[in-house]
Amino acid sequence: MAITAQDVKKLRDMTGSGMMDCKKALAEADGDFEKAIEVLRKRGEKVAAKRDDRDANEGAVIAKINDAKDYGIIIRLSSETDFVSKNEDFIAFANKVADIALANKPADMDALFALPMEGDLTIQDKVTEMVGKINEKINVTAYEQVEAPLVAEYIHAGNRAGVLVGLSKSSDAAYDAGRDVAMQVAAMKPIALDKDGVDAKTIATEIEIGKDLARQEGKPEAMIEKIAMGKLNKFYKENTLVNQMFVKDNKKTVAQYLKESEKGLAATSFKHVTLV
Repeated sequence: MAITAQDVKKLRDMTGSGMMDCKKALAEADGDFEKAIEVLRKRGEKVAAKRDDRDANEGAVIAKINDAKDYGIIIRLSSETDFVSKNEDFIAFANKVADIALANKPADMDALFALPMEGDLTIQDKVTEMVGKINEKINVTAYEQVEAPLVAEYIHAGNRAGVLVGLSKSSDAAYDAGRDVAMQVAAMKPIALDKDGVDAKTIATEIEIGKDLARQEGKPEAMIEKIAMGKLNKFYKENTLVNQMFVKDNKKTVAQYLKESEKGLAATSFKHVTLV
């Protein structure tokens, strides 16, 4: 299939790889972006692939927790331009939607849209009303929630990302530690809480990539499986939250940091929503 310059630029933006490398990878993958990313990685490219496949170019991400700090929500209100997303009315609207979600605990996005917002109007009605007023595509494009003995929240600068972290125990010290871990999520972008949370497809892909790289390095076939599993364990350490090295002290993992902050403290879940 024909590979356009726009396709090549998109893959370059997703991975940070060179233009020609991206063009060749797309051609080999018949235009499939996920396969093209795998092609680049199998060639040994250091790919900074964005794993979140949800589209939200501009907008605001709001993370909030309740007064008891045992429940939190994240919503993303998307817009086409930053001119709209930086407007005070837009941010206020996003916060109002988040407040309604926090108070009502809707089960999913459909339930969120159906909640009353102003008189007889629902959140969906008010979003539609805003689209008509601003003449730009606007929508709530993400909604996440976390419930735990303690929930810590973090909003990255400019409302460009929001994080919730669920923790096993509640205290002031635990909350402070949870905030640190929430910032870790925003900075290091783990794909799962621990290795048990990594999906089977990702594991299979990482093993395959590990084998291909080992063969390219000329390793004996009898060692290929063992080498691939070693690379998989490295992948877990770099990409699962509790096994990542803590950004404020890289001599300990996130799990170790939490245990040192308060005996028995552990992360139980997290949610991370970004604009891009």
